[in-house]
Amino acid sequence: MFLRRMKAELPTADQTLPGRPLPMPVADRHEVLGTPLKGPFPAGTEVAVFGMGCFWGAERLFWTLPGVYTTSVGYAGGSTPNPTYEEVCSGMTGHTEAVQVVYDPSTISYQDLLKVFWENHDPTQGMRQGNDVGTQYRSAIYASTDEQLATAQASRDAFAPIVASAGKGEITTEIAPLGDYFFAETYHQQYLAPTKNPGGYCNHGPNGMTCPVGVARTA
Repeated sequence: MFLRRMKAELPTADQTLPGRPLPMPVADRHEVLGTPLKGPFPAGTEVAVFGMGCFWGAERLFWTLPGVYTTSVGYAGGSTPNPTYEEVCSGMTGHTEAVQVVYDPSTISYQDLLKVFWENHDPTQGMRQGNDVGTQYRSAIYASTDEQLATAQASRDAFAPIVASAGKGEITTEIAPLGDYFFAETYHQQYLAPTKNPGGYCNHGPNGMTCPVGVARTA
């Protein structure tokens, strides 16, 4: 990603930037899937939100999965309404870079999505992911339902012994109910699509650890 001021601690409520009332304009359609980026989404679909560091590579992991209706990138877990990318990278909004995944649970389960999440980044690094340092790169799961929250927590507990046996530290992933999700700028959406930047930056991929929840799913 781009060099920005690096923040290692989340800002307090009185420190966060004020933001703005209007949402970020984004493209109508997914560059790869051709589906709408914004709702309302089809009946029966569910929404999951994950933070795995740089959102470009994280989004590509999920749009390839069967049963995923659409994906987008945005900002979650913070306080500033409708932040810009520069504001998020300043560390003064409290957000992390996030991927919103809209999926059909009759085809792919939330546990399957969690498996992709846990196995394709390092969830032990705190306020960073690889060479990307700052609060906006922290690992996070934001649950849209109470069931998702309980499932995410259980998956962390099941994965923790595998992480420990691999010689890693404790899992630092933030797991919390989903608050506001703000869309990132259009140029970030599906940034690594074959029609845009197929060879662009991405530090996501198998971490060598197998999560014992869900089923491995590929396109």
